[in-house]
Amino acid sequence: MNASQHPAPEHFILHISDTHFVGGNGLLYNLVDTEANLRRLFEDFARTTARPEAIVFTGDLADTGEEEAYQRLRAVVEPAAAAIGAQVIWVMGNHDTRTPFRRFLLDSEAGEESVDMVYDVNGLRIIALDSTVPGEHHGEISDEQLAWLKDVLSTPAAHGTMIALHHPPVPSLLDPIRMVELRDQHRLAEVIEGTDVTAILGGHLHFNTFSTFAGVPVSVASATCYTQDLNVAPGGMRGQDGAQGFNLVHSYGDRVMHTVVPIGEYATTYELSAVQLQAYIEQAKAQREAAEREAGELDADGLVAAR
Repeated sequence: MNASQHPAPEHFILHISDTHFVGGNGLLYNLVDTEANLRRLFEDFARTTARPEAIVFTGDLADTGEEEAYQRLRAVVEPAAAAIGAQVIWVMGNHDTRTPFRRFLLDSEAGEESVDMVYDVNGLRIIALDSTVPGEHHGEISDEQLAWLKDVLSTPAAHGTMIALHHPPVPSLLDPIRMVELRDQHRLAEVIEGTDVTAILGGHLHFNTFSTFAGVPVSVASATCYTQDLNVAPGGMRGQDGAQGFNLVHSYGDRVMHTVVPIGEYATTYELSAVQLQAYIEQAKAQREAAEREAGELDADGLVAAR
């Protein structure tokens, strides 16, 4: 018997951000093995029975927009996605370059215009919104993009909409990030408010955080390359090779749940297999019923005794 008060989720999305793949020796800052981190993520995830419908990458896929970096990234992601039957959704980040991004990830020869796309994931609409400004670290959504987004959202999707973009519309915790955040956020809020958007997925910050925007929950996935240490003196920043992770996104129709999962190996405190856990539950139930029977609360058939 399923004791949960909630039904199974309608949709399940894997949210990954800021892979920052490089060419050459494959080491970011000659230190961080970004490919090994991502492979570890997929290897660990493959051991579960979880099967997401889509994997959303919210930007900064390559560190400097190198063609080789996109090729290496795709070579890792596509076989892993195919193995679990998941669609891949790529989103532009400020470290990405539009032409190689399109050519090597989207198989498109289109040029340097913004990369805005709409995906149907079994009735759930996911909009990849390009918040980048070529050559800059801050984000912007142009008038043309806002008009396009308003038009798309004018027709509700069967199971609602999620927006994925690199620069999340959230307050900055680190002073330097204020210079590279999404600008004119109120203009985006005016387009989103009152629509069928149920979640906004972002990256860019290299740490997990959650907020609301225009009445919509915002979830920021940490990076798989390196993360920001938030225990720094005011005005400073420190990248660290640790605390990398990704998010699980479960949509239940009336709510969306975001769950943070760390990447890496940690000391085991306890472990129960499914068989052992079921045996434990059954044993606990038998002990409880025996105690209740002894107290006269249950009859011999395990039913509530008449009083």
